[in-house]
Amino acid sequence: MTKKQLGRNAAGAGTIRKKVVHRDGKDYTFWEARITTGYDPGTGRQIQRSFSGHTQKEVREKMQAAAVEINNGTYREPTKMTIKQWLEVWTNTYLGGVKPRTTEIYKSDIRLYINPTLGATRLDTLTPHTIQNFYNSLSKGRNGKPGLSPKSIKNIHGVLHHALKQAVANGILRSNPADVCTLPRTEKKELKPLDEDDITLFLKKIQGHRFENLFITTLFTGMREGEVLGLTWDCVDFDNGILLINKQLQLHQETGMEAYKLVSPKNGKSRTVAAAPFVMARLKQHRTLQMQQQLKLGGAWSNPDGLVFTDELGGHLTKPTVYRAFKAVVASIGRPDARFHDLRHSYAVAAIRSGDDIKTIQSNLGHATAAFTLDVYGHVTSKMKQESAARMEKFIESVSGK
Repeated sequence: MTKKQLGRNAAGAGTIRKKVVHRDGKDYTFWEARITTGYDPGTGRQIQRSFSGHTQKEVREKMQAAAVEINNGTYREPTKMTIKQWLEVWTNTYLGGVKPRTTEIYKSDIRLYINPTLGATRLDTLTPHTIQNFYNSLSKGRNGKPGLSPKSIKNIHGVLHHALKQAVANGILRSNPADVCTLPRTEKKELKPLDEDDITLFLKKIQGHRFENLFITTLFTGMREGEVLGLTWDCVDFDNGILLINKQLQLHQETGMEAYKLVSPKNGKSRTVAAAPFVMARLKQHRTLQMQQQLKLGGAWSNPDGLVFTDELGGHLTKPTVYRAFKAVVASIGRPDARFHDLRHSYAVAAIRSGDDIKTIQSNLGHATAAFTLDVYGHVTSKMKQESAARMEKFIESVSGK
């Protein structure tokens, strides 16, 4: 060991001194402590941190607390980075495995809500109380606009929590201040699927409609809107009656331009659905009509992705176009409240009523677990309750001899 090494302060060692600063014609006295927090691996020079205070006791306590952390290996060098600066690093560096559309949503929540309120706050000074007040403020209306829904606040929390979790993993923060925050309670909206009478009216109303086969496929397979719009012919197995769902059509914002792209399904996993023969027959009919349209238009037809459902020229459909057409239909049958997604709910309830086991329904819907499917569709319709009561009545009659 060299004399220079012997003379170096060990990490955690420090000094305290009294300092006088002359300002505005007056002398101001304060105490300063310096502590060695480590050594620069490149130069070997000491890395020191200073503490200041009005009394010697105050700075000694600060220095001793830091020394304990250094000796325990829990010391974190303070950062001058703001929330806004860290969120920029996080979105640019740590979202490589996140879908582009999800990244866009994260950035939108950061730009619209997190940065305006917390952006200028230093990362290492962020407290649970500050975050809690931020969440509470989001639920209150401002400038004539209503507050955000509990679900929207939960989504914003998810963005901030993930970003702070990465800061902890990187050693920038000791703990995640968003861990202990309380989120507003979310109430599940009552599902309003189409019942049997609604479905009968719906099927009659869409006869001959330009989206008839699209609506039928969605209603009787439970596919999500983006999945049915992104369905391609190479994923339709007519011989075995199987549909492969391995992508969805999704809208993206790119350099101020909107563009639809085919991306992986919602949970990133492909799945297959055994479609009813009625659905497969409709798809076969639809393919014939599409081929006739292609022959009619010749070079004007363009469907490079091989989409099943297209516009008149072979291009992809847009969600607003399909949505407006669907809303017009359901309004005409007395269900103006129905959403396109309710076709998926209608399929699930019909499958449950038909006696399908929950694992099959989970697989067809593309849910991660059967527990989630049960949580969403564990309710029963009034008709199912009546049917249950009728079955119980028959049981009572059989055991009571009446």
